Amino acid sequence: MQDSFWRNVLYALKLTSPLVKVLRLVDGEKYPAMGYIYEAMDRAKEVIHDSFSNADDYKTTFQIIDQRWECQLHKPLHAAGHFLNSGIFYKDIVGVACEEVEQGLYGCIMRLVPDQEVQDNISAELDKYRNAEGLCGHPMAIRHRKTNAPADWWASYGSSVPNLKNFAIRVLGLTCSATSSSYEEMK
Repeated sequence: MQDSFWRNVLYALKLTSPLVKVLRLVDGEKYPAMGYIYEAMDRAKEVIHDSFSNADDYKTTFQIIDQRWECQLHKPLHAAGHFLNSGIFYKDIVGVACEEVEQGLYGCIMRLVPDQEVQDNISAELDKYRNAEGLCGHPMAIRHRKTNAPADWWASYGSSVPNLKNFAIRVLGLTCSATSSSYEEMK
């Protein structure tokens, strides 16, 4: 076979392998993936970026990824899942607590929690979560941030923030699909 064929195969693998991992996560049925989608997409793009020395090699692919992400996967529900995944949140509070993610979080709260009093309670409890107060900052909770599934972590350590706990378990317990939006189906 010609060298150009194998160069093209290598090029295709560099672009698609990280994306296949994201799709396997999204469409996997082993565990709910809602708390991992944002991070997985960021990681996939980093891997693709690092695989090429020239931005022109992946520029078009990034445009396609971003377009698909915006129209199909970039939903307030995914932002909320990202924010509420304690293993990701406490590892990079500044990166996770950005305006885009927090807008998605609050949009999701508004949509999934119709009671304004409960919405306000969740909002107040978010400060305890951000500051790792109550059980959120317990030494066992800190150790289990990376080892427990996100919804399980909330079930174990969220009793200091009961309204946020219920919301987090509801969001993080959802499965994902690359073909339809659970968020839209919850209307």
